[in-house]
Amino acid sequence: MSGNSEAAEIYSAVTETVRLLGIACSRDKVWPILSAYGEAFTHAMPLALRMATGPQHAGDLDCRFITYPKGQNPYPLALSKGLTPKTSHPVGALLSDIEERFPIDGYGIDFGVVSGFTKVYVGFAPEDLQKLSNLSEIPAVPSSLADNTDFFVRHGLDDKIAFVAIDYLHRTVNLYFNDVPAACFEAEAIRLMLREIGLPEPSEQMLGLGGQAFGLYVTLSWDSPVIERFCFGVTTTDLASLPVPIEPQLEKFAQSVPYGDADRKFVYGVAATAVGEYYKLETHYKWNPGTVAFI
Repeated sequence: MSGNSEAAEIYSAVTETVRLLGIACSRDKVWPILSAYGEAFTHAMPLALRMATGPQHAGDLDCRFITYPKGQNPYPLALSKGLTPKTSHPVGALLSDIEERFPIDGYGIDFGVVSGFTKVYVGFAPEDLQKLSNLSEIPAVPSSLADNTDFFVRHGLDDKIAFVAIDYLHRTVNLYFNDVPAACFEAEAIRLMLREIGLPEPSEQMLGLGGQAFGLYVTLSWDSPVIERFCFGVTTTDLASLPVPIEPQLEKFAQSVPYGDADRKFVYGVAATAVGEYYKLETHYKWNPGTVAFI
C-alpha cells in the first residue's frame, strides 16, 4: 500500500473515532500531518490512538506512530511544512543535540486532532540503552535532568533510557525507561519515589497497576527544577483482565476505535502529577510484531 493510501486509511479511522466520541476534528489540522509523513507509513506501525482523562486533555485525541526510519529526523519536515513553529527556545535544538551524541535507532511523532503536531520521539536500540549522565551533558537539555540525577541513581534508572520524547507544544521532555528494576513497581517503592519528588500519595488504583507495569517515564521542563509527572503503563489484549476498573471515558474510547486487523492491543497508563492522577488508554489501529508500547 502506498504512503498516500495508508494516510487516507488512517484519516478515515481517526475521523470515525472522533465522530463516535463527539470530538470536533478539522481536516485542515489532521490531513497536513498525515500527508507530510505518508511515506513513513510504509515503514512504521500505522497508528496508535490515545485518550486521557482530566480537564487538560478534554476534547482531544492523540495519534502516534513509532519507528520512523533511521536517519530521517521528522522534526525538520514539521518545520518546513509549517506543522510546528520555529523557535529559539532550547526545545528546538534538543533533538539535533541528541543526534550528534547518540546512536539513534528510530523516531516517532505524536499529534492531536485538535492540538496538532506536538512531539517527536527518538529511540535507542534495546541493547544500547543510554545513560542519564551523558544525556544531562547536552547543552539544550533541561537543567532539571541533572538536578534529579540522585533520584534516578537511587532507583537504578540512570542507565535505562530507551526513548526521549520532545514536546514542542508544551516545551517539556519525557524520559522513557526500559529494563526497570522490578522493585520500582512494588507498592512501597512507588510511594517512596513519589514522596521523594514531592508528588501526592498514590491511589490504590495506581498501586494496583504498578504491579503489572512494563516500564515508566517521567516528564521534565525547562521552567521547573522538579520532576513534573511520574507515569507507568500496563499492556493487555483484554481490558477486563486488568487489576483495576477502566475509567468510563476511556472504556467508551476503547469501544469506539476501529481496528485495521484482528489483533487488539491496549496500553493503560497512569500519571501522577502535583494536582493528582489521571489515566490514559492507548490502542493500536494496527499492531506490528516488535512495536514499542508507549503511554
